Amino acid sequence: MAVTMAEITRLRNMTGAGMMDCKNALNEAAGDFDKAVELIRKRGQALAAKREDREAAEGCVLATTKGDFAAVVALKCETDFVAKNEEFISLTRLILDTAIEHKPENLEALLAVELPKGTIAQLITDKSGVTGEKMELGYYEHLTAPCVASYIHTGNRLATIVGFNQEAGVDVTKDVAMQIAAMSPVAVNKEGVPQAIIDTELKIAREKALEAGKPENLVDKIAEGALSKFFKESTLLQQDYIKDSKLTVDAFLKQNHKDLTVTSFKRIALG
Repeated sequence: MAVTMAEITRLRNMTGAGMMDCKNALNEAAGDFDKAVELIRKRGQALAAKREDREAAEGCVLATTKGDFAAVVALKCETDFVAKNEEFISLTRLILDTAIEHKPENLEALLAVELPKGTIAQLITDKSGVTGEKMELGYYEHLTAPCVASYIHTGNRLATIVGFNQEAGVDVTKDVAMQIAAMSPVAVNKEGVPQAIIDTELKIAREKALEAGKPENLVDKIAEGALSKFFKESTLLQQDYIKDSKLTVDAFLKQNHKDLTVTSFKRIALG
């Protein structure tokens, strides 16, 4: 029997697939909606598998907070055209809302969360099948702290979350979240910098000193000076505050409360 436009529209609303794909699926399923949905999903999975070797360099990065929990996610795709599509942004928002609600421990656990229309992984595959582009959940980070804040940069390609050891004003927490976005620190303080990064910075500084003809007995001292400069530029609390370079971020926080500090942060950026 011939399918009606109302049936095609209903299936399209259920799956997000194109009108012709919905018509073909309904015809093949002889009007059985559950079977038609399964056919569309299988075709989407097959298409997604074919795109697996493609690079997903574009996407949408969103972050938010709820209570003492903050999360940031990045849903990736192939083109800027899809990344800016409202349905793609809505899917990213759904994934973020799911993370905030369920608080999964890691990306794999988030992908496995069951929703009424399938797992997060299935929803991403379904959307990939609809758009014809490779899609993947590129990043999921979270943190818990007595006070949390988030920031999404214009364009949805960069977002940050940050935790504080105590409550602070919205203006203060937002400024620090923006500082992290703008200045891309590697750690809260020098104690948090991984040893591998420290070793690399010292090695580079020593090599530069030797190439510049500095005496060997001064190379280690020069390298330590370069490392101190690295800590100043690359650890959040030692960085110059972007709104007032006369202050470090730590000094800015202490202006607001003598014990206020940052406990952790996450920064996710595409490209």
